[in-house]
Amino acid sequence: MSSILIKNIKEMVTMDKERNRLKGYSLLIKDNRVDKIAQEIEFTADQVIDGADYFLYPGLINTHHHFYQTLTRNIAQVQNVELFNWLKYLYPIWARLTPEAVYYSSLVAMGELLKTGCTTSVDQFYVFPRSQPKELLDEEFRAAEEIGIRFHGSRGSMSLGEKDGGLPPDSVVQSEEEILSDSQRVIEKFHNSRPFAMQRVVLAPCSPFSVTENLLRESIKLARNYKVRSHTHLAETKDEEKYCQEIFSMRPLDYMKKVGWLGKDIWFAHGVDLTEREIDLLADTGTGVAHCPVSNQKLASGAANIPYMLQKRVPVGLAVDGSASNDSSNMIAELKAAFLMHRLIYGISSMSAEEVLSMATNGGRDVLNQQEIGSLEEGKAADMFLISSKRLGFA
Repeated sequence: MSSILIKNIKEMVTMDKERNRLKGYSLLIKDNRVDKIAQEIEFTADQVIDGADYFLYPGLINTHHHFYQTLTRNIAQVQNVELFNWLKYLYPIWARLTPEAVYYSSLVAMGELLKTGCTTSVDQFYVFPRSQPKELLDEEFRAAEEIGIRFHGSRGSMSLGEKDGGLPPDSVVQSEEEILSDSQRVIEKFHNSRPFAMQRVVLAPCSPFSVTENLLRESIKLARNYKVRSHTHLAETKDEEKYCQEIFSMRPLDYMKKVGWLGKDIWFAHGVDLTEREIDLLADTGTGVAHCPVSNQKLASGAANIPYMLQKRVPVGLAVDGSASNDSSNMIAELKAAFLMHRLIYGISSMSAEEVLSMATNGGRDVLNQQEIGSLEEGKAADMFLISSKRLGFA
């Protein structure tokens, strides 16, 4: 049995139901779980950390990312374009992904997340070039196991290429049969439904404008058969709304309702272009949202109405999104961006620092339904990070 004792912590922010802020307490970890939180702990641990100069927080949870995009940060040609043109430029570059590229880009993204307090991450991988092996997602799971992050790998998909009216080039789309077969393979190989699991699988068709209606229906059916969660981009831009109105004669969320994509086992990335009526529908069905403030600002997509979502108790997690629309995987920077964005738009009382931290901890826990993470409590996972109070910025 391995053990770590963090003694005399300057301040512990638990993010439990009581929102305790404990000063001078100690925390004992046994076998990667929080064994005890108390003012005095007498135990001979394998490792003892003096916490007198440190703030202790629960590990942050990133609910939406595209690890492979660390290879395409800061490309000059896409710094001043909105989503659809941004995608059209980058898809041909991403079409040259290899297993090695997926592996190393994942290590970079996960490393940066870990160094900014993130202990659990989702990744949505949906680019499968026809010239490459089909097992590209396996490289992300390999990297996650090696680096030690808690990982929810999303088997994404695109089945609607340019020739069929979709946005992605035909060289990176797959047939529905290929997608569903590999989705089943990935679930059976990597998904661990037990509490404290380090690796889980999510099924994640890319977006309404890159997959067919039938794939959405079959994907959610497969996910529910295996009891795994489902995820996709939704209501990110006005261009998406226009596309859905032209093709389906309905708004994006109404389309997802039509194909059976609402429920407690589903969350959407972005949710920028949602009305209050639509947010009420998310609340009524328990459908979650991954909030990506930096990406939404950089691509000028807009600002999701997160204060109203939180008021209506929609499950909302925080997310950095892909590194090509963020240029970093920094969860602490994302916290600050969310805090400032909503205060600017909705007013000084619309968002507190604690509410933003709650999104990145409790919110992520609820979106992913992994209840043993997201707070510091006895019996829960020992996912946490320390920040030194001696850093220059805190002088």
